[in-house]
Amino acid sequence: MRLWLLVSKRTHKPPALSRRSSSASSGLSPARDPALISGSSRELIRRLGSQVEVRAGFITEEEEGALLRELEPGLRKKRYEFDHWDDAIHGYRETERVRWGAVCEEVLNRVRSAAFPEGSPLLGPVHVLDLDKSGYIKPHIDSVKFCGTTIAGLSLLSDSIMRLVNENARNEWLDLLLPRRSLYILRDQARYNFTHEILKDEESVFGGQRIPRQRRISVICRNLPD
Repeated sequence: MRLWLLVSKRTHKPPALSRRSSSASSGLSPARDPALISGSSRELIRRLGSQVEVRAGFITEEEEGALLRELEPGLRKKRYEFDHWDDAIHGYRETERVRWGAVCEEVLNRVRSAAFPEGSPLLGPVHVLDLDKSGYIKPHIDSVKFCGTTIAGLSLLSDSIMRLVNENARNEWLDLLLPRRSLYILRDQARYNFTHEILKDEESVFGGQRIPRQRRISVICRNLPD
């Protein structure tokens, strides 16, 4: 199954950005960690401060295990692909999932509560992207035709580095250290005006420190466009 609508490059003008209402996260979920975000300038980090979050330890080891037990049987039936239709992903396999067991559904409800305004209509299927150790995601902006203001993803199995680059000013960038079992959230300008990518293992460096990247599974929730 090709989830082409979710990783296509921008072909439509994004809607006007609305003011996001605050959403309360579960007491089990740590708040955002600014130490996991570095960038080309302090001013850029300040400007995007409310639009980019990384929450380390968002899920427990046991919850990660529950997600993997549900996902691995289906993923094992697929082969890793090294040619994506729009050349956005290399070394991946993917699926989408609507039904989850009780533990996983509770985890996803925490993601939704932390990331999305109350009452925001969500894209029904959850996107699951499995990157081989040699795989990577090239710079892209998710399709604005099918995906709304917010993207939220859990990182399973491995630490990784996500890089955001301003599409109109390439000297403006952020690097996000995504620890295993963390949650990242991209909103508004960070979602519409910045490309995002997952760096190759050999390029995976944060703050001058090597961050080895293994196989990585991301579980991604999105809201619908206005």
